[in-house]
Amino acid sequence: MKANTPSERLVNGIIKENPTFVLMLGMCPTLAITTSAANGIGMGLTTTVILAASNLMISLLRNFIPDRVRMPAFIVVVASFVTIVQMLLQGFIPSLYDSLGIYIPLIVVNCIILGRAEAYASKNKPIASLFDGIGMGLGFTLSITCIGAVRELIGAGCLFGHQILPLADAAAGKAGYEPITIFILAPGAFFVLAALSALQNKFKLGAAKRGIDPSNPDCGGSCAACGNTMCKGKRG
Repeated sequence: MKANTPSERLVNGIIKENPTFVLMLGMCPTLAITTSAANGIGMGLTTTVILAASNLMISLLRNFIPDRVRMPAFIVVVASFVTIVQMLLQGFIPSLYDSLGIYIPLIVVNCIILGRAEAYASKNKPIASLFDGIGMGLGFTLSITCIGAVRELIGAGCLFGHQILPLADAAAGKAGYEPITIFILAPGAFFVLAALSALQNKFKLGAAKRGIDPSNPDCGGSCAACGNTMCKGKRG
């Protein structure tokens, strides 16, 4: 897969450099708002829109922004898009706006957005930067939605607000699921993040031992017979 193509940028953001499970960026919203899967999707898609738009704009302006003021310029660009998205959410999706609360304006200083602006968008062409933002945003969305779904299911027996596991009712003598409420509290976010990160690392290590590159869907694990000289297995 060629570098800087749209597909490569998408795979990079979702799998190879997933901002939550690989780079460990954006931990503040990851741990704070993932009390439900719906919150995860809402924050993830909001961040994706801002990431894509700010990456594109910064890439278009990269030759005009003086190096000495690049970080303030990046923050101004990101803050402008955050303000626009915040007003749109407040006007059209007030329930999501209320759920995310203060974490919407805090997207301005999200390490994922500023990190991609500095590391990628300011050095690459607009189309590649746009898809880099989309890939990183989708990777972030997928990650925090998974965390939110696990926390919501274990902590409340629900998924996307729908009761999945019948709850116990002691008064009526009805047996059922006893929610583990710690999972919808702050410590639960750390437990779930650690568990999902460990599962991902186990999968990646197992694939590496078999000579398979998980980020390459065409990899069959036979490095000796592989004709791709750019493959990690061939280079390693």
